[in-house]
Amino acid sequence: MGVDVVTFGCRLNTYESEVMKREADAAGLGTLENGAIIFNTCAVTSEAVRQARQAIRKARRDNPAARIIVTGCAAQTEAEAFAEMDEVDLVLGNEEKLKSNSYRMLPDFGVNQFEKVRVNDIMEVRETASHMVDAIEGRARAFVQVQNGCDHRCTFCIIPYGRGNSRSVPMGGVVEQVKRLVGNGYAEVVLTGVDMTSYGPDLPGNLRLGKLVKTVLKSVPDLKRLRLSSIDSIEADDDLMEALATEPRLMPHLHLSLQSGDNMILKRMKRRHARENSIAFCAEVRTIRPDIVFGADIIAGFPTETDEMFENSIRIVEECGLTNLHVFPFSPRKGTPAARMPQIERSIVKQRAARLRAAGDAAYNRHLDGLIGTTQKVLVERDGMGRTEGFTLVGIDGGVAGQIIERTIGGHDGNKLLATGRDRRAA
Repeated sequence: MGVDVVTFGCRLNTYESEVMKREADAAGLGTLENGAIIFNTCAVTSEAVRQARQAIRKARRDNPAARIIVTGCAAQTEAEAFAEMDEVDLVLGNEEKLKSNSYRMLPDFGVNQFEKVRVNDIMEVRETASHMVDAIEGRARAFVQVQNGCDHRCTFCIIPYGRGNSRSVPMGGVVEQVKRLVGNGYAEVVLTGVDMTSYGPDLPGNLRLGKLVKTVLKSVPDLKRLRLSSIDSIEADDDLMEALATEPRLMPHLHLSLQSGDNMILKRMKRRHARENSIAFCAEVRTIRPDIVFGADIIAGFPTETDEMFENSIRIVEECGLTNLHVFPFSPRKGTPAARMPQIERSIVKQRAARLRAAGDAAYNRHLDGLIGTTQKVLVERDGMGRTEGFTLVGIDGGVAGQIIERTIGGHDGNKLLATGRDRRAA
C-alpha cells in the first residue's frame, strides 16, 4: 500500500513532507499491508487545525485499517488533542517527524507497545539539519529549507511554539541541496523558512540571507531561477537588496509579512515595523527592480481594530503597490496574548476580510491588465498552466512541466493571464 503523506500549510511543510516520506519508507512503514497515512498539519489558524481534524476523520472512514500518524505544527502545539482522537494511531512532533527512528515499529504497528505521543520540547532544538531530497513530488519547482523556527513573539502567532527558536541550515548544505535539485532537472528553486530573513546569526561568519542568496547563485550557475518565500521586509539586508538589483536569476517577486497597515495595531501585534517602513521598502525595491511584484499577508479584524485602523490596512494595498493578498480573518489561538485581548465581533471580522479581498482582487486585476501585450518567460507547472517570473499565473498551450518557455500575453480572465504564440524555449 505504501505511505501517503497529506500536507497542510506552508512551503516548508511541503519540503518536509518529502523528507518524511523518505524516512518513513526507510523505516519500513510502506510495507504495512493496509498502508499508512501521515498528516503534516498546520497551526497558523484555528481553521487550519479544524480542516486537519476533519481530513483525519474522513481518512479513517475511507481507510478503516490504515495506520494514521499526525505530525506538524498543530500536532506539536496540540499533541494531546490529536492523541485523544480515536482515528489517530501516533502523534509525532516537528523534530521527530524528520527522523527514520520515529517510524520504526513492529510489522503490525503495535501501537500498544509504545507511547502514542512522541513530541519533545521543540524549544530545546538548537540546529536544523540539511535534509537532502531529490525531488518534490508533483511540483515543477523545488523547495529548499534554509531556516526553521522564530525568535519573535508576535501576539497573534502560535508558530514559535510549533517550530521552536530560529536556527539556520549551514550555507554549504543549502548549496549542495540546490545543486542536487538542479542536477535532477529543476529550473526553479524556492528558498523557504519560518522566518527566513532571520537566517544566519546562529552560524559562524555573521551570515545573512543576502549572502546566502548570492552564494547560491554564484555556486550553482546552471540554476535558472531562484525564488524567495515570505520575508520580513524590516530584516532585508544590504546584500539581499543588491541581489535584487543586479541578479536577474533572483525572481522579481516578494511576499511580505505585513499583517496590518495601522501602526497601533502593529504595536499590539508586537511587529517590528511601522506602516511607513513597509511603504518605503516597497518604493526602494521598485526603484532598483522595476518589474518587482509584491504579495502580502494581512490580518483583518485584529483585536481592538477600529474602522479607522482598518482603513489604514485598505490604503496600504495601494500605497505599497501590493498585487497578491493573503487575507486572514483574525482567528484567536489559545495561548497567545491576542486571544486575551478585546475581540472584534465575528460578523465585522468577516466583513473586513471581504473588503480586503476585494481590494486585493482589484489590485490583481490592474496587475493583469498591465501585462497584456508583454512577452513573459513562463515556468510550465502542468498541462495548460504556468507562472511568470513575477509568479503570476498564466494559461498556456503546450510546454512540458518544469520547462521555461516564452509567451506573449494576449489577455486575462481575472484569475490568470492568457498567453498566445507558439511553443519556444526561453534562453
